Formats: sequence, structure tokens, C-alpha cells
Amino acid sequence: MRDVFQQELAEVQERLVDIANHVVVSIEAAVRAFGDSNVQLAEQVIASDPVIDDKANALDELAIDIIARQSPVARDLRIVVSALRISASLERMGDLARHIAQLARYRFPMQVVPESLQPTFAEMGARDIEIAKMLRDLLETQDLTLAERLQESDEHVDNLHRDVFTHVLGTAWEGAAHTTVDATLASRYHERFADHAVGIAKKVQYLATGDWVGADDDGHADAMPEPVQPAAPAE
Repeated sequence: MRDVFQQELAEVQERLVDIANHVVVSIEAAVRAFGDSNVQLAEQVIASDPVIDDKANALDELAIDIIARQSPVARDLRIVVSALRISASLERMGDLARHIAQLARYRFPMQVVPESLQPTFAEMGARDIEIAKMLRDLLETQDLTLAERLQESDEHVDNLHRDVFTHVLGTAWEGAAHTTVDATLASRYHERFADHAVGIAKKVQYLATGDWVGADDDGHADAMPEPVQPAAPAE
């Protein structure tokens, strides 16, 4: 029975890595769609999000079944419960990538943000992709140096997020109301994507060391608003 249990725990890890890999693909495509105003790529991201949802739901069912049948205790129980929470965070990361792609679709053929903000969002998107890849590798290898590097990259995303708000609140900002909303929403989506990754990294660190590193970053402000669709053009 113990061998079966260990095989099931290994399957949980494999499934987490698989979901994380889908998140990498999704955020890469979403960032490209956002930067290039590529509506076809945006549609692909939106259409593929249910795949991540289904995989997360299937993993949750497996974890609950393991708890019911195996009655794990101590560290084994923490692993299974953490898998449930990590799965939820990965699913949210997929949702946030979809939100970024939706902005690109809604504003097509125009760019979502003005030229003055495009370099900032390009850097933010590149950081999110880097973070997603490090997270996938962390879940696969449990290499805790990746968790540290991931959190450093998150700090860069936080700084870029603040730069966006400084820009849109500045006296030189002349963007229309919908442009202001788009920029602030897009910035928030990028920032929350990274925050969820940090929350997962802290769980992995805790499972490996027994020490909880700071506050959990993925338990608040999860309910993100959908992008605002543009108003119909005036007749």
C-alpha cells in the first residue's frame, strides 16, 4: 500500500508540472498577443484556458481521493493539501493569462496601451514568462534556488506595476478613460500572475524546509474584473 501511495504522490507532482507547463504556454502566447495586437493568438489563449481548468479539477479530484483512501498524516498530508492549493493558484494564473489575451482581443486592431507604456509592459510580460518557467522547473525539481530567483523577479514586476500607476496618474497622461482602465487592469493582471507564482514557491519552500517564508501572497484579491469591452462606435 505504501508503494501505491508513493506512486500516487508522484502522479500528483507530475500533474502539477503538466499544468504549470500549460500555464507557461498560455502566458507566452498572451504576452505576444498583447504586445503585437495579435487577435488570432489571443483567441488561442482564451480557447485553451478550459484545458487548464479541466486539468486542475482532475488533480483536485485525485488529491481528494488520495486523502479519502490513504488517510495521509504529517508531511504526506501537507503535500496533498498543498497540491490542492497549488492547483488552484495555477488555475488562477491561467485565468490571468486569459484576461491579458482578452484585452488584446477587445482592442484589436488597436494596441491595448499607448506607445509610452509599451516598453514597460514588454518588460513586465517578459518577467512573467520567466517566472512561469522558473515555477514549472521548481515544481519538477524542488530546486529552492529557483524559488529565490522567482521572488527576485517578482520584485521587478512589482516595481513595473508601480511605474504604470505613476505614469497614468501623472500630469502628462492624456489617455482616454478606457485606455486608463485597460492599462491599470493589464498591469494588475501581470502583477497578480507573478504573485500567485510566489505563493506557490513559498509552499514548495515550506514543504522542503518546514519553515514558512513570510505571508502567503496568493490568498487575496483573487477575483479580478474582466476586461472592459469597448463601447459601440457612435453613429
